[in-house]
Amino acid sequence: MRRPLLLACVVLAGCATYHPEPIEPTQLTQDFEERSLTSDGLHAWLAHELGHDIGWPMPRWNREMLTLAAYYYSPVLDIARAQWGTAKAGIDVAGAIPNPVLQLPFQYATPNPGPGGPFVTGPSLDIPIETAHKRGYRIDQASHLSEVARLNIGNEAWKVRALVRNALLSVSAAKQRVAFLSRKADAQQQITGMVTRRRAVGENAGPDVDAAVLASTQAQADLAGARSAEQDARAQLAAAIGVPVAALDAIQLDLDGFSEAPLAPPAVDVKREAILHRADLLASLAEYAAAESAVQLEVAKQYPDIHLGPGYTYDTGTHKIAFGLAGISLPIFDQNQGGIAQAEAKRKEAAARTAALQDAILSDLDHALAHYQASLDAVQLSEAHLTAARKQVDSQAASFAAGNTDRLALTQARADYQASGIAHLDALVAAHQAAGALEDAMQRPLIPDVANTTVTEQEIRR
Repeated sequence: MRRPLLLACVVLAGCATYHPEPIEPTQLTQDFEERSLTSDGLHAWLAHELGHDIGWPMPRWNREMLTLAAYYYSPVLDIARAQWGTAKAGIDVAGAIPNPVLQLPFQYATPNPGPGGPFVTGPSLDIPIETAHKRGYRIDQASHLSEVARLNIGNEAWKVRALVRNALLSVSAAKQRVAFLSRKADAQQQITGMVTRRRAVGENAGPDVDAAVLASTQAQADLAGARSAEQDARAQLAAAIGVPVAALDAIQLDLDGFSEAPLAPPAVDVKREAILHRADLLASLAEYAAAESAVQLEVAKQYPDIHLGPGYTYDTGTHKIAFGLAGISLPIFDQNQGGIAQAEAKRKEAAARTAALQDAILSDLDHALAHYQASLDAVQLSEAHLTAARKQVDSQAASFAAGNTDRLALTQARADYQASGIAHLDALVAAHQAAGALEDAMQRPLIPDVANTTVTEQEIRR
């Protein structure tokens, strides 16, 4: 009696136990509000990812470091990491060896035909043995699906990176637009004052004053809109990183990276980078490999598994020991043709999705590269126009110093120059947006950085 009890205790000791992990909404809210870009946890994670310690708190945050902070806080990446953990657990499920089944039959015999007790009893086992490498095919399929989930982390990380890039570009553009419009609004106010004074002495008519007031009012409205856009851009940046907006108030943003756009790479390099490194395309190939393993598994299911049935029976005084087969399925009516056909159809579907994705990537690359090159040409034209506007301001200033023109003309030239500066800014922002679209099509930065290395060579763990 002690041995079966001891065996039962050993088996139960290896079982997992349940540990509750409740979610408290109030605690989630508090955790989010406490997130910052000066926390010790973020500092330790950044030092680990970069491979060296950094000055803390950081005096200036550029796009690269903000992207790494987003990898740390982003809830989207938390979901992707959890999905990868689920997929990896699927490998253990696929590789599990079927447990034997213990059978304990009992029969009572009356009248008793034997010399012993009037009952039939005894333990027996049903030991399943999988054939045709089914377990190996299941493991292969689960491993490929785990690779899909792992690559999805990189795909989601790139989306987070793009959100940070676009939001930071919006912040930079809004700040520069506010600076231009502030100078323009000041110039328009000065013009309005000059025209009003001239009207008082009879040098200007009423329509001239009305036009100056309208231009000044419009400049003030544009300035207010730019300031509102800057606040919206900061909110977008905070959301992309995964922190409250107040967390950005404690840091200084480094926006120097948007002063100029990088050169467009050769088309051959662009296509090679996309085909070799796009996480979604690699994940699609992994999905096809999983479908291939599924076909192999369904083909293997044509071959029946073996069930061994050793056991002992006490039969009314007679002791019997069995060594036979507990059962074997005979593939007479069903050779798993339906399962094989379905698996082959899914494999064909996976192949079609991969081909369609690659075609879409190549098409997007051609469009993004052409658009970026056109944007760079537009930047050059705006630079030429800005240079001409600068020369005009300088000419007006020289003429004013020589007494050949009045202050109104000089101030108007300065206001017009701010408008040219805004036009050049718009062209530069459009070029950076086109560069971002090209980076998204490749899923590679035009200028390599540590943040991208973290995506491709590590698993962005927390």
